[in-house]
Amino acid sequence: MISLQGPQGHVDAGGLAERQPLPAHTIWIDLNDPSADEAAAVEAATGLRVPSRKALSEVENSSRLRRLRNGLSLSTPMITFDKVDSGLKPLGFVITRDHLVTVRFHELRAFAEVKKRIGEGDAACATSTEIFLLLMEELVDSLADALEEMGADLDALSTRIFDFDVKTGAGKFDPKVPRRRDVALRRILRSIGRRGKALGKIRSSLLGLERILPFVAGECETILGAELEPRFETIRRDIASLDEFEIRLSENVQFLLDATLGLINVEQNNTFRVLTVVSAVGVPPTLIASMYGMNFKAMPELDWAWGYPYALALILISALIPLAYFRVKGWF
Repeated sequence: MISLQGPQGHVDAGGLAERQPLPAHTIWIDLNDPSADEAAAVEAATGLRVPSRKALSEVENSSRLRRLRNGLSLSTPMITFDKVDSGLKPLGFVITRDHLVTVRFHELRAFAEVKKRIGEGDAACATSTEIFLLLMEELVDSLADALEEMGADLDALSTRIFDFDVKTGAGKFDPKVPRRRDVALRRILRSIGRRGKALGKIRSSLLGLERILPFVAGECETILGAELEPRFETIRRDIASLDEFEIRLSENVQFLLDATLGLINVEQNNTFRVLTVVSAVGVPPTLIASMYGMNFKAMPELDWAWGYPYALALILISALIPLAYFRVKGWF
């Protein structure tokens, strides 16, 4: 899908389908999951090469940051911000003096916000560089919001882990809470894993933007205009602060992971302890039962009228004594 933006907002892109020239005052050409025909139409109208998804997915730095004859070609992975299962998809920019071409393959709130700000006249957008900076600011803001939300989620997980119980604090059973502690711990472990995975993707997105900005800023004097350098520096400082915040969240994820694994070990130890108690309790009754199960003729208890109740009582007492001992020791 093609979307055109000028200094005053949206520009009709109908003529591009027939390979017509770009409408007047068009500065920003936004391609959202473009087809081959759409990419070819933009290339014919601008004379710029629209990078393919494969080209934007290259991981080497020389492919992500390239100097063109009349501009710059940039790419970075960007998180999809999907709460269920976030992923990374490539995001590309082609910047010249007259135009900014963006190529993306998923919806991004930052792009919608920049288009809204341009339409409302809420930001300086007379040049391609100014629109590029608006996009960088909104992308950084989106990543900051994602990290803040991640921090709140980790705080909630921390409460669940360190106040761990399968019942509510009031003692009433909550049907949403699993009855088995191991099931609850597995759910917590999966939650930590999802957040750790999302943090890794946010980190990749921040790293991509962190590489782009110095490269673009270095070209300001010859291509983009030196008066915009302070805005680049502000965005770079914002990214640096987000890097520090992300590192602290990653450390928190590792801490919560270690705590959860510790609880799982405690649960496993409890299981082995119960098995140990059962084994120890079962040994004396088994010994007595096996002794009275021997078929010797000279066993005096065989002639007792109360011999059978006596044997049963002895078996019961031999089981209760170890149970009482383990109970006193606090083993269960």
